[in-house]
Amino acid sequence: MSLLPDSYLVYPQRHKGPDHGFYPASPVRTRAPITLPGGAKLGLWVVVPLEYFPLNPSGLPFKAPGSMQTPYPDLRHYTTRDYGNRVGAYRLLKLFDRLGLRATFAVQGAVADRYPALVKDVLADGHNICAHGWDNDSLHHSGLSAEAEQGYIAMTLGAIENAAGKRPDGWLSPARAEGFATPARLADAGISWFADWAHDELPTRFQTGKGELAALPLSNELDDWQILITHSRPEHEWVSQVTDAANWLSDEAVRFNSPRLLTLTVRPYVSGLPYRVKTLGESLKGVLDRADCATVTPTDLMGALSA
Repeated sequence: MSLLPDSYLVYPQRHKGPDHGFYPASPVRTRAPITLPGGAKLGLWVVVPLEYFPLNPSGLPFKAPGSMQTPYPDLRHYTTRDYGNRVGAYRLLKLFDRLGLRATFAVQGAVADRYPALVKDVLADGHNICAHGWDNDSLHHSGLSAEAEQGYIAMTLGAIENAAGKRPDGWLSPARAEGFATPARLADAGISWFADWAHDELPTRFQTGKGELAALPLSNELDDWQILITHSRPEHEWVSQVTDAANWLSDEAVRFNSPRLLTLTVRPYVSGLPYRVKTLGESLKGVLDRADCATVTPTDLMGALSA
């Protein structure tokens, strides 16, 4: 005899399609074609997180990927992360300028507060920015009170506005962690798009109790931390994976008569290292040299969604 109440196994969102009300079931092949700049069949969206890792993280409710691992003070990991904002980011800016690539830099509030010159340099090079939460020890989850989460969001947007001179309209959560109420609180704070959910390869409409967001696809799999650090794969394999993805998506774009998106996340303290940046450049150039490819921005993707 079970001691659990009958309600224990009852989930009110259990129904056909996804187990939530944010978006409906919608197979990608049944959707109306989107349009990308210049009629491109393959859109490349590169996202660069500018992150701050506290030297003494609480690790609650969990440690974000890249957080300190050894007892305080974990100077080995802390200084490697700090290297990303001091050196690696500028190496990426130089690479992007050489390739003619415009990326989205996901800026944490603590970075904007501590390193406002970096934010200004990113904007001066023609890149766009979005908010990336306060820091990697201030994670969003369902255990947060409304006041705490709204405080994180407001503090982040305010710090970036102070550094950039403009309030961001996009969001990527630290560690891509959310609570069930996070999307609605983002919409309520004036955010138009976010990139936490990896449920698609095209932009989708995302309904919250406070209005609609554009959910922009950002792959978890084609992420330099995931491949090079978590899976410990050699750099040349990442080039092959990106190339394979570009070939497959381009073929799908032709078969289904609708463009496809290739999304990459590159971190300055991972891909900005001197023994990796050359490989990153080869990977990006291989995609950009394709006649059917164009780089895209969140503005392009939201425009494609509303067309």
